Amino acid sequence: MNILTADIGSTYTKLTAIDTAKKEIVATSSAFTTIDTNVEEGFTAAYNKLKRQAGAFRYDELLCCSSAAGGLKMVSLGLVPELTAKAAKLAAASAGAKVVKTYAFEISQAEQAEIFDIRPDLVLLCGGTDGGNKEVILANARRLCQVGCPFTVVVAGNKCASFELEEIFRASGKPFVITENVMPEFNRLNIEPARRKIKELFISRIIEAKGLSRIQEMCKTDIIPTPLAVLNACELLSKGTKNMPGLGDLLAVDIGGATTDVYSISDGRPTLENVTVKGLPEPISKRTVEGDLGMRYSLPSLVDELDLDAFSKELSIDRSEVIGWVSTCTQHPGLLAEAESREQKIEELIARNAVKIAVERHAGTYQPVYTPFGQVYTLTGKDLAAIPFVIGIGGVVINARRPHAILEGAKRQPDDHVFAKPEQPGYLIDKKYIFASMGLLGSAYPDLALELMKKETINLTHYGNFQ
Repeated sequence: MNILTADIGSTYTKLTAIDTAKKEIVATSSAFTTIDTNVEEGFTAAYNKLKRQAGAFRYDELLCCSSAAGGLKMVSLGLVPELTAKAAKLAAASAGAKVVKTYAFEISQAEQAEIFDIRPDLVLLCGGTDGGNKEVILANARRLCQVGCPFTVVVAGNKCASFELEEIFRASGKPFVITENVMPEFNRLNIEPARRKIKELFISRIIEAKGLSRIQEMCKTDIIPTPLAVLNACELLSKGTKNMPGLGDLLAVDIGGATTDVYSISDGRPTLENVTVKGLPEPISKRTVEGDLGMRYSLPSLVDELDLDAFSKELSIDRSEVIGWVSTCTQHPGLLAEAESREQKIEELIARNAVKIAVERHAGTYQPVYTPFGQVYTLTGKDLAAIPFVIGIGGVVINARRPHAILEGAKRQPDDHVFAKPEQPGYLIDKKYIFASMGLLGSAYPDLALELMKKETINLTHYGNFQ
């Protein structure tokens, strides 16, 4: 059987042709995603390119994922930052949404105006354990109904408020769905029901991207969000199947045109002694998405995070040249730097900084606490210090002269005593850009998908296949 997978991204459409009988990837190709006209044009261009490589390739089944709608913008509201607000953000991120802002407690008039300016696609409304506080979630529901821009509300809070919440939203005409509480009991997460609802809404929204309805007709299964496909691949590579072992704990960084996504598959337990863990328990499979750290559509905001004087000094390239390249890329997002050029050096250092910032936001943090019995630490979030593998995904990593140097941004430095980042990781790269493809394939052929990932993932330490 021949399977074709398509990852229709915000910048590029990537195709992978798979022969399941021979257990091999026949060919891969990519073309610029034609989001401004019709995404089917970019798909056709990539498919024609693939056929030139693979000969008369005909597929029996098409599997597709997409982030071509530019990412689903989302706002989450909860009762307190450390509890339901964080649970809301975890549920949203793991479903493939881009969480732009998280609010806690009752939102103010200024925050109502801020939500209007954000114009989110979805709002995840949480608050209160089951049987606990109802006032905050009810007040926030009323205030969301006053925000005069279109969005759908996913309600995942105190079940005892569901009747009143339904009345509030029905009276206002605001679209909504009600699902199970993301935190039904204190410090117990239940994000899967909310994640499923967000995924369903994500799928309906990305189908609205020009041409995706036609591509959906070509598929036997639903188009799913690209980040979910990548998360599925990371879980498969980490945990393995009943017939084949995985690699164990890992961290993956996907540097895209619009976002930088970080995936960790690990329990994140403390690696230091005398540690108290604060906040909610972290999920073993965690994704965070940084919408201000993309290499094209959000490149200006990424560069704003950098010290350009230090950046220019490290490269021995004038600051004005760096700014000029950023401006050119912003105007022409399909532009690629030429190999061995000064622009490629700029791209790669920007990418290393994107990795550094994104992993610091994803990882847990340690803080010293001084007691009469000596110094102890508190850990908030996941400890990733013992992670053995960091996997690089994305065009800037794949095409880099020194991908190892880009991924060094994920590593904890000797003078860093705050972020619980990997200390001695090995570096791998998704050289053929197949992780999203393998996440799709793994739903029906998990052993084959795992075997292909192990075969095609390049180990930068030994410069060979990782088997």
